[in-house]
Amino acid sequence: MSHLFTPITIKDITLRNRIGVAPMCQYQAVNGIAQAWHMSQLGSKAVGGAGLVIAEATAVLPEGRITPACMGLWNDTQVEALKPITAFIKSQGAVPGVQLAHAGRKGSSAPPWLGGHQLTNAQGGWDTAGPLRVSQLMAS
Repeated sequence: MSHLFTPITIKDITLRNRIGVAPMCQYQAVNGIAQAWHMSQLGSKAVGGAGLVIAEATAVLPEGRITPACMGLWNDTQVEALKPITAFIKSQGAVPGVQLAHAGRKGSSAPPWLGGHQLTNAQGGWDTAGPLRVSQLMAS
């Protein structure tokens, strides 16, 4: 018999079943702030019976976003926008989660449906930062 629909406890968190919704970039945030879109998308997964609902890659810094339309958690406004979404997910019996992220050099990109190209500062982009190669560090 499958255990898919049976509860599972990991440390002090119990999921009602073993179905988890993986984080999916939605590119619908405004200034990193979750929108009604996020309530609809994430909430519907909880209503549908998932045990775990993980929100999309959520940047910890403005420069950590993939696109200007990615969610963030670097200010109180963003936190407040996620509270009702989290509460709704919980009210439907699911456990909410979030994928914290930093895009590094992949950041400052246009959304995929706009080509996904690197944005210039004039296009609303920002300077990106990523890890240096060991050879660069050794040379300095």
